[in-house]
Amino acid sequence: MKDKITPKKIRPSCDICEFYDYDDELGENVCSVSLDEDELAGYIEGKDCPYFRFYDEYKSVHKQI
Repeated sequence: MKDKITPKKIRPSCDICEFYDYDDELGENVCSVSLDEDELAGYIEGKDCPYFRFYDEYKSVHKQI
């Protein structure tokens, strides 16, 4: 019997998030989502960001196919 291959879950990380953008004024990458105090505390404690969305630069190409 063959084992089922399950896709790996993408671990949320700011580097691969759709909301992590370059800010020209600051000259660095920043999160464009404003986390409230509780969400920020949870993120610092190690919980996953509730707004994480994987950035897929080919998303529009997938829709065309």
